[in-house]
Amino acid sequence: MAEIIDKSGTWIFDGDGVRIVPGHDRGVSLLRRTLGEIRVPLGALAGISYAPGKKSGLLKLRLREGADPLLMVARGRLDDDSDPYRLTVSPERAGVAEYFVDEVRNALLLEGIDDGPTSSYLLPGPGVPLSVGAGDGTVAFDGEQIRLEWNWKTDDTKASAGPQVLDLAEVTAVEWLPATGLENGYLRFRVAQARPPAAPKYDPLSVELWGFRKDPLMALVGAAVLVRLRQLPAPRAALPPPEPAVVADDHDVLLRRLRELGELHHAGILTDDEFAAAKQAVLKRM
Repeated sequence: MAEIIDKSGTWIFDGDGVRIVPGHDRGVSLLRRTLGEIRVPLGALAGISYAPGKKSGLLKLRLREGADPLLMVARGRLDDDSDPYRLTVSPERAGVAEYFVDEVRNALLLEGIDDGPTSSYLLPGPGVPLSVGAGDGTVAFDGEQIRLEWNWKTDDTKASAGPQVLDLAEVTAVEWLPATGLENGYLRFRVAQARPPAAPKYDPLSVELWGFRKDPLMALVGAAVLVRLRQLPAPRAALPPPEPAVVADDHDVLLRRLRELGELHHAGILTDDEFAAAKQAVLKRM
């Protein structure tokens, strides 16, 4: 077992996985405090690293692609403070950090963990119910339905559509993009058979984000929806139409046909080859 405790959080490795507990320091991001404790199973890890520094070092986990729904919806766009797999380490704990790295790496080698992509999520994602208000709206998700409601900052065009309620089964994709520079971000839900979405400012299935403190929390909503989309049962394939029933020939009719063929052959009307071919066809039908 290995453990490292710093003001930004605590990481504990018990041989089967890494338990990540966010710290209570004021510098810990709102996303990490809201997400709470995470347990990363050993099979979800692709690697671990530690980079020392003069003021502080950085301990970082690298997860296998597809293991965590939060990372899948974020697509590398989480800022460093919001990334739950980074831990700032004080210089006096550098030795502990290096020991922690060695323990995790040895376990990965012993278990022969594949660092390639996963075929399913290995982390459960954010818990539900979950409700976040940011930008021009509030999104609530209870595990089955998504509800979008608007505030006084919403454009009239979108607000006029009223609150939006989506069943999880209607959703085909979730997109989250943080605001960067002069470009606003958004959380968008896509549904089947919909027109190309309008700009987030006007799209009733999008929340527009302006780069404020709560914006990253919308990524949690996106991850919660994403992981539960994967859990939906696959649509049942349409059954092929039944084949037309084969009506068996009457046995007596076929026997009578064989007798007729024999009589025709005996009378010389059918050659030997013709009789043999006709007889074989009747026998197959029997």
